[in-house]
Amino acid sequence: MVGLHARASDSLVEVPDCILMVPEIMQAYGTLNRLVELGGSRRGEMDITVISSDSGLDIAVENGKPLDLDMRVQLGAFVRDLSLSRLSWNGEDLAGETLPYLSFGRARVVPPAGAFLQATAEGEAALVALMRKAVAGADRVIDLFSGCGTFSLPVAEHAEVHAVEGVADMLEALSKGWRQASGLKAVTVETRDLFRQPVRDDELRAYDAAIIDPPRPGALAQCEEIAKSGLKTVGFVSCNPITFARDAKVLIGAGFEIDWIVPVDQFRWSPHVEIAACFRRP
Repeated sequence: MVGLHARASDSLVEVPDCILMVPEIMQAYGTLNRLVELGGSRRGEMDITVISSDSGLDIAVENGKPLDLDMRVQLGAFVRDLSLSRLSWNGEDLAGETLPYLSFGRARVVPPAGAFLQATAEGEAALVALMRKAVAGADRVIDLFSGCGTFSLPVAEHAEVHAVEGVADMLEALSKGWRQASGLKAVTVETRDLFRQPVRDDELRAYDAAIIDPPRPGALAQCEEIAKSGLKTVGFVSCNPITFARDAKVLIGAGFEIDWIVPVDQFRWSPHVEIAACFRRP
């Protein structure tokens, strides 16, 4: 069966009438059940990531059965029947009707299979608008935990951007999207584990502003470097108010003030909330 995990549980709950999912994904719910019957195992759980891309559904499967010739043939037919943009199986791209792409500003990006993205298009649009506002007027921006370019590429319409991310595949997708777009300023990329090797305060001197969008553990080490740097503007996005408060305290202790802070409710009917904020100091 196909379902979602119950809260803080390994139990699966079927959600055939989920009103939070976009219609494109829910229309494929029955087909996903067929995919599990074809490639799942009774001994374990098969993980499915579904992205509703601008060119169709992009499905990435992990922990599926090992591929053999018969499985490849059946999965190829599955892709054609559903007109999937891409099907990835245990890290291997199998087949697709077209490349799955997402629009980040003027750029089209083909994300790596199963890539981390914002949860909803509406939430993403709100966050992008807020980060544009935060760094407006800056000529050089560093985007920390940049992912595939959710913020880097829209901001590049008005500023040069240096995107830093720990996953090389995401930066490769970002770079390719930038190269194929028109009307954007220079975008450079750097693969770097920002938890173990944050961008140092002396390196940050090259930039007028920073955008930071860390995962749930936050970015304490990176915020400590920002606090020591000469940066005067930081656009901050967080999906965890607890680690956001901890990291914000570091910035405020270094003379930053919260210019504005906006909650973005892109996890409807749940206790989770996204936060966008702008920190400035004289």
